Amino acid sequence: MLAWIPPGRRRLGHWIILGLALPLLAAAALARPALPPGLKAAAAALSAAASERRIPIYSVETTEPRLAISFDAAWGADRTEAILDILDRYGVKTTFFLVTFWVERYPDMAREIVARGHEIGMHSTSHPDMTALSRAQMRRELEENHRVIREITGFDARLFRPPFGAYNNTLIEVVEDELGFKTIQWSVDSLDWKDVDAAFIERRVLDRIGPGDIVLFHNNAEATPQALPRILERLQADGYEIVPISRLIYWDNYLINHEGRQVPLGR
Repeated sequence: MLAWIPPGRRRLGHWIILGLALPLLAAAALARPALPPGLKAAAAALSAAASERRIPIYSVETTEPRLAISFDAAWGADRTEAILDILDRYGVKTTFFLVTFWVERYPDMAREIVARGHEIGMHSTSHPDMTALSRAQMRRELEENHRVIREITGFDARLFRPPFGAYNNTLIEVVEDELGFKTIQWSVDSLDWKDVDAAFIERRVLDRIGPGDIVLFHNNAEATPQALPRILERLQADGYEIVPISRLIYWDNYLINHEGRQVPLGR
């Protein structure tokens, strides 16, 4: 015989049972069947690929005493000819990264850079933060920069340096996967764009430089023409060959490590 339970206690019992059952129901609803090993590995690989960060070339792994120096040009050209004369004096060829509006404002100087045997890289059309642009805008910045450089100088630029060194995966996909160029950063910043003297620039570069490095200068920095001769003299005395970036980097069969160092494969 069943005992009689008052209605109030009956309702309380219902709530207790419901409270115990809810966690079990929630766990059952959230449960998922385990993936087969093959699918699980594929899902992990896709997840890793989705989260992988693309990295530009900052430097190159090499056993040879070889390095590159480079100059960014966006504003002004007053000191560019002096820099070209110094490079001629030491027999050094380098890479100049040029913004479209600089090339259009100083077409004769852009042509002179090529005539002196240096290579030109792209540095965008309007010098924006490329990471703030859409994929289509990125592509326009690059294609216009490439077109203007080629029309004015005849040089077919294949290297690109992002303004401010700012990049993301989308930019590298556009530059390299869609357009077939290489994205170039630097491993040694001369800091010549700051209010520093020639002695500071010399110490900073020479204390940090090594095989495979890429040095950043600016074509119109005030102290660069004074610092450059001593830097070149020291590097050449130490046996370094200074080459344009396109001759320093590997164009195929390589990987880029987490530090942005380009490492050759199977060599």
